[in-house]
Amino acid sequence: MAIDVDDGTLAPLGRRPATIYDIAHEAGVSAQSVSRFMRGFAQRSGTRAKIERALESLEYKPNLTARSLVTGRSHRLGALTHEINQVGPSQVLQGASAAARDAGYLLDIVALDMGNIDEITRALEMLQQHELAGVVALASTDQMRSAIAQVNVEVPVLLFSEQDEDDSAGSWLNGIPLAMEHLVDLGHRRIAHIAGPATWSAARNRLHAYEHALSAHGLGPGLVVEGDWSAESGYRATRTLLEGEVPTAIAAANDQMALGAMLALAEAGLSVPGDVSVTGLDDTPEAAFFSPPLTTVRVDFRAEGRRAVNDLLTRVNAEETVDSTPFPLELIARRSSAPPADSRVRT
Repeated sequence: MAIDVDDGTLAPLGRRPATIYDIAHEAGVSAQSVSRFMRGFAQRSGTRAKIERALESLEYKPNLTARSLVTGRSHRLGALTHEINQVGPSQVLQGASAAARDAGYLLDIVALDMGNIDEITRALEMLQQHELAGVVALASTDQMRSAIAQVNVEVPVLLFSEQDEDDSAGSWLNGIPLAMEHLVDLGHRRIAHIAGPATWSAARNRLHAYEHALSAHGLGPGLVVEGDWSAESGYRATRTLLEGEVPTAIAAANDQMALGAMLALAEAGLSVPGDVSVTGLDDTPEAAFFSPPLTTVRVDFRAEGRRAVNDLLTRVNAEETVDSTPFPLELIARRSSAPPADSRVRT
């Protein structure tokens, strides 16, 4: 049984394995384009589609053990993550796994209790006992960033984390400006915000963007209640909001908290959007099936995960090219938002 040095594929009986040159010929692209695709770098959509079709047609299946023997390098990556029951972290992990696979790497995933510093330290030490090319830490909280920064790891480590932003536009994954602009354009002047937990930089960035939008439109102080990303916390936060003057709109920091808000409003005898408009953020698969369907901002979390692995591989391969293209954000207007009733409009 032969081993093809070019791609490390074990040849089935009577058949030579496909090389990147075969793939390039089949796809009608350069071998360099195929190589970059395998390593997870961004490609034009047309080029990527051609390569993917060629891979499927030629049944390309890289053998990572053989490749490591030939190159003397590990083709395994480690990933530290947390809160994988949440939509964002889960989809980030899916994108990271896909990018590693496309680049010819295996991704070993370790899910952690983000508040347990000792557990994070032990996980990093455990990963170092395996032959890894690098580690990507998908850290969303202050605790995880602090713990990871204190551990000395011998292989390249990419701390992939949303940073606190001071600019008016908010962070690179922040859809709150789009949601707020949508609500203001509809005529809302009393808009509340259900924030995420303050230990998450994403939550702080979304709160910052909400406050900036209020200031930019001259809407005065905001109405803010903190949740924990769960639907239950959105429900509780909305019940708290309803103890005072009822807002005409609620901009939740994610879709799950928006779902909880809609239930609390219904139980209080308020209709959505007749009495209160509600927006979310993330565009989870279920958002289109809320009652009513939820207006939200679509965030490409899978692209975030792909970028995390691509940036790590850039360090592993000692390359300088880093993709800094902004992530696409899109307002998805559905039936949970509408102009406020005349009696509720504030001018």
